Amino acid sequence: MSPTYTPTIGLEIHAQLATRSKLFCACSAAYGSPPNAHVCPVCLGLPGALPVVNVAAVKMAVRVALALGCQIHATSVFARKNYFYPDLPKGYQISQYEQPFSSGGHVQVELDGSTKRVAVTRVHMEEDAGKSVHGVGGVSWVDLNRAGVPLVEIVSEPEIDSPAEAAAYMKTVRDILVSIGVNDGNLEQGSLRCDANVSLRRPGQTELGTRTELKNLNSFRFVARAIELEIHRQTAVLDAGGSVVQETRSFDPDANVTRSLRSKEDAHDYRYFPDPDLPPLTISDAWIEEQRIAVGELPLARRERYVSELSLSEQAARVIVAHPGTVELFEAARAGGGDPVTLANWITSEVLKNAKIHGDSAQFSVTAAQLSELVQLLDRGSISGKQAKEVFAAMENTERAPSEIVKERGLSVVSNEAELLPICERLLAAHPAQVAQVRDGKKGVLGFFVGQVMKETGGSADPRVVSALLARLIDRD
Repeated sequence: MSPTYTPTIGLEIHAQLATRSKLFCACSAAYGSPPNAHVCPVCLGLPGALPVVNVAAVKMAVRVALALGCQIHATSVFARKNYFYPDLPKGYQISQYEQPFSSGGHVQVELDGSTKRVAVTRVHMEEDAGKSVHGVGGVSWVDLNRAGVPLVEIVSEPEIDSPAEAAAYMKTVRDILVSIGVNDGNLEQGSLRCDANVSLRRPGQTELGTRTELKNLNSFRFVARAIELEIHRQTAVLDAGGSVVQETRSFDPDANVTRSLRSKEDAHDYRYFPDPDLPPLTISDAWIEEQRIAVGELPLARRERYVSELSLSEQAARVIVAHPGTVELFEAARAGGGDPVTLANWITSEVLKNAKIHGDSAQFSVTAAQLSELVQLLDRGSISGKQAKEVFAAMENTERAPSEIVKERGLSVVSNEAELLPICERLLAAHPAQVAQVRDGKKGVLGFFVGQVMKETGGSADPRVVSALLARLIDRD
């Protein structure tokens, strides 16, 4: 990235709302069905078909805006955005323009240990377009299953300074949307994607440079790569004495380049006007309060609470709150009586190893009840850490209780000093140099002896009892 120019980046995130039906008709919004299986006269744009607003989609959209701190407007207007494309059957897209249902807001973005507040210009509703499939048998096909699926578009202010910050912003928004239950988070399926507006200006220059728009970026990695490539491309153009052209570009991840698609349209090119088939959208105070409650605790606030109130490490709290499934597992295990810190450590170190997490769904190899009981056995000293891992492996993908496995395998912690004494005495006699180091004040060497005892007892000895016994024996001699 050239130090000669300062990049300015703004993102337009398009998020599909997790409704059962489309925005203006009763067709299914389900993903993965055969092409053109979920279409009707409304989403096909046939003459005489009239749209009717999906109330569930409106409520979810309000929830998004509230989660991002936006102001909700009591009255808003749906507009027609006119342009021609094969996957847009009506010849226009129903969106919002001059009078969106919300405006303002912000997103707290964390990157490299610092936090930045990125302003949100607006959140508005619109319908999705269909999908063009190119190159099948040498021709192009159009699948209109997605046409009419409800979207919110989240438009940031041009306040993002780097490709990494843009990716972090998008991930933060994605985590919020999944946590409040309005989006499934499946970037690879296109239910969350973004357009990035990129421009360059010289340091000290207040006026923004000419921007280009990178379309349909559907992964955090691609967002960062595409923006970085575009910054390099614009830098080369400016360094050569040229001018950046306002245009829309695509990102080719295989070739690692951005390519021009078309000259960038301005708002007047879309000939926006209020949709005559849809009355103004009215959002009641009751709806707003209902959705404010539905927002619940957002990921950042939950993470801070886990650290301050439950004493979780920053890293453990971050991993737990990253997905609603892990939050649910953690909270259910806590309710069963497990120690929060120990539970969090087991989730981050063991449970997530074999977890199946896809979008907003999560499947774990153990239940909250199993995890809670295992942690309680460990915290009571009934089993050692090594034995706990053995029990965990045995109960994965079963309904067996940890206590049942402990009893079956005869697992228990050896905490009787009479049993441990001869082992400790033998090890101390065999390692006089290490004993001398402990006596010289190198208390960390005591861990060597504890490890040897644990090794000889197959991990069944209570390390706290062993440590205290060894210290007394060394002091006594």
